[in-house]
Amino acid sequence: MNVAIIGAGAVGQLTASFLAESGVSVTLVARRQEQVDELNAKHLTRVNVDGTKTLQQVTSTTKLTELPQQDLMVVAVKYGQLQELYGQLSALPSTMSLLFMQNGLAHFDEALRLPQKNIAFCSVSFGAQMIDQSTVQHRGVGVCKIAIERGDTVAFNDFLQLKNPLFPVKLVVNAEQMLFEKAVFNCLINPLTAILQVKNGELVTNKHAFLLMQTIYQELTVAFEGIEQIIPFFKVIELCEKTASNTSSMLADRMQGRKSEIDTIVGVVLEKALARGRDLPTLRTLYHQVLAIEESGGRR
Repeated sequence: MNVAIIGAGAVGQLTASFLAESGVSVTLVARRQEQVDELNAKHLTRVNVDGTKTLQQVTSTTKLTELPQQDLMVVAVKYGQLQELYGQLSALPSTMSLLFMQNGLAHFDEALRLPQKNIAFCSVSFGAQMIDQSTVQHRGVGVCKIAIERGDTVAFNDFLQLKNPLFPVKLVVNAEQMLFEKAVFNCLINPLTAILQVKNGELVTNKHAFLLMQTIYQELTVAFEGIEQIIPFFKVIELCEKTASNTSSMLADRMQGRKSEIDTIVGVVLEKALARGRDLPTLRTLYHQVLAIEESGGRR
């Protein structure tokens, strides 16, 4: 199997490492030639959850359009980079299978406008953090859920049949529902950690942060009837505890002075609530706070 992964960030590198370890021929498509040179010279290092290191040889390039025929194209860039990629993706053969690994929901309808016959979406709960341009740390084992929205399951079989307990893969039925559920978890954790500048675990141990998280959850259960059956609050607590030492992606973005995915995650959930005639006042306040921090350009 030949797989190209667009995006050499933490998620792309961790996925590439586990795929290469299983025997898949992996090509990482990065934006910067400097990173490509380092990956090709040093190979890809994964720091495992137990502290050991695994080295995998992957091909790396900046030239997406010059890639040889691939069996699967995994798109692991953040939502903001997708806009400049859609044109290149649409020029790929219609037989090329695409797997999207973004947070939020904004990309769902956009991706389905592409001409490819086989399109799937992925929701990950593993922890990953880049150490340097060619090293990724696996900070926590979590399921990689895949939902095929269009086309044939066979196109994704090799990915789905990966048998590694450190990188579990699960096929689910409804892609949009899967992405929405992940967005709900992100709404409960990411904005709070970004504003308070705390690790995930402090949302449980800090009584005031915990109260804010509870309040947001209560708003969500009113706006989206039945969500407490799908995502009971104890699962939110469990996730915070399981990823206690993790820095959320939104906090990492703030620390690096980058624009976060607040619009594609929180913004879309707020819009869906308004379409049901409901507002989420606490979550909306956090949404505007994150945007205000980004507009000011301040890291602190």
